[in-house]
Amino acid sequence: MALHDNDLSPHQDGPVASTKASLDRIKQHLTTSSRFLLQGALLKRSETLRKWNSRWFTLDPTTGRMEYRLERGDLTPKGTINFDIGSTIIVSPINLQGLPKYDGCCIYIQNLAKKEYFLCAETRGAARAWVSTLQAAQLVLKAHKEAVSSLGGTGSAKLGTVAAVVAAANATAKEAAKEIAAAMQTSTAAKRPDMLHESDMPMDAMSIMKETLRVKDEELHQVAKEMRARDATIKELAERLSETAEAAEAAASAAQIMDKERKAARTDIAKLRGELGEKIRESSFELEALKGKLLEAERLRDEALREASKWRAELAKARDQAVIMEAALHRAEEAARLASADNKSLSKSSQIEKAGINDAVGLPLEEDLSSESHLNNGVSEDGSSTLHPQPMESKHITEEVNLLGLDIEDGLTLYGVRPFIVLQGNEKGGSLFEASLVEACYFLLELIETRQGV
Repeated sequence: MALHDNDLSPHQDGPVASTKASLDRIKQHLTTSSRFLLQGALLKRSETLRKWNSRWFTLDPTTGRMEYRLERGDLTPKGTINFDIGSTIIVSPINLQGLPKYDGCCIYIQNLAKKEYFLCAETRGAARAWVSTLQAAQLVLKAHKEAVSSLGGTGSAKLGTVAAVVAAANATAKEAAKEIAAAMQTSTAAKRPDMLHESDMPMDAMSIMKETLRVKDEELHQVAKEMRARDATIKELAERLSETAEAAEAAASAAQIMDKERKAARTDIAKLRGELGEKIRESSFELEALKGKLLEAERLRDEALREASKWRAELAKARDQAVIMEAALHRAEEAARLASADNKSLSKSSQIEKAGINDAVGLPLEEDLSSESHLNNGVSEDGSSTLHPQPMESKHITEEVNLLGLDIEDGLTLYGVRPFIVLQGNEKGGSLFEASLVEACYFLLELIETRQGV
C-alpha cells in the first residue's frame, strides 16, 4: 500500500493518523536528505575454495544493504553480505589473508545465523572505515526495528530517532569514503608506477578531450548508478514504511475490535452477575425453608423416639408381668393338682370313717352315699353352696397374689375367688376351691394374651 498525502486529513484522529504522519515525515526526510553510498574494492575469501578474490563492494548505510560485484561497472550484484543488529563486525586481530602487508586490514563479520564473512582492505584505515560504517548501518537497523515495535506508544519519537541515526550513518560513510579513496590511490600507484611517467608526456587537444570525456562518462555512469541505487533505496524504504503503516492500521483495528469485545464481555458478566445474585437469593430462601422442615422433622423424630422409648418400657413391663403371671399360672396348676389329690384322699378317708360310723350306728349305705355326695358337691338341698375355701388353698392363693405385687382383695378378684361365694351347678363335682382355681387360670390366660397383644 503506497502512502499519499490525501490519506491523512486534518480531522483524522487516533494512533493510525499520527503514525502515518510520522511515516510521511520520515519518508520526506529520507527522500530529500543526501544519501551517500560507501563503495570500494575489498578482498573476499571464497566460501568453497578459500581463495581471496577482489570484489567491488557497495554499502548503503541508510538501509544496511551491502552488495558486491565482480567489477565496478557491473549492474547486477554477484552477492550480498547479510548482517543484522546482533551481528559481530570487527577488525580481525589475526591476519586472515596471510601476507604481511595485510596485518590489521582484515574484517570479520558473523551474523546471528552463524554465517561468517572474511574481507580484507588495502590499508588499516580503510578497514576501520568499513567497520565503522557497517556499525553505523547496524544502528540504523536497530532504530528502524524500535520504531516498528513502538507503534502503539511513542511512534513519532522513534521515527524521529530513525532520521537522526540515518543522518549520522551518512556522515560516517562520507568520512570513511575519504579513507577508502586514499587507500585506493595508494593501491593504484603501487600497481601502475609507469602511469606517472606517461602523464608527464605532452598531450594534444584531442587526447585531452577524449580523456575528459572518458572521465565525465565514468562520472555520469557513477552518478546514474548512485541515482538508481538511491531510487531503489527510497523505494525499499517506502515499502517498509508502507508495511509499517499497514501494521499500525491493523493494530488499531484489532484494538477497536478488542475494545468492542471487552465491552460485550463486561455486559455479559454484569448480566451473569445479576442472574447469579437472583439464584443465590432463591437458594437462600429454599435453604431457610429446608432448615425449618429439618427442625420440624427433628422435633417429630425426638417425639417418636420418646414415644418408642415409652412403649419399650411398657413392653418390658408387660413382658415382666407376663413372665410373672406365667410363673403364677404354673404354680396355680401345681396347687390345683395338689388340691385335687388332697380332696381325693380326704374323700376316701371320709368314706372310710363314715362307713365305720354307719356300721356303728346302723345307718343304711344309700344315705351315707347321699350325704357324701352332698358334702363333696358342697350344695345344699335348696341348690346353694355352703362350703368355703379351705385355709390351705386360701393361703396358697394369697402367696401367688403377693408374688404378682397385688393387694389381697385385688388378687382374690383376679383369681375369681370371693369369700362366701355360692357355686351353683358344679357339673364336674369338684369343690368350691377347684372351681375358683380354674376360673383364675382362665383369667390368667386371657391376661397373658392381652399383654402379648400389647
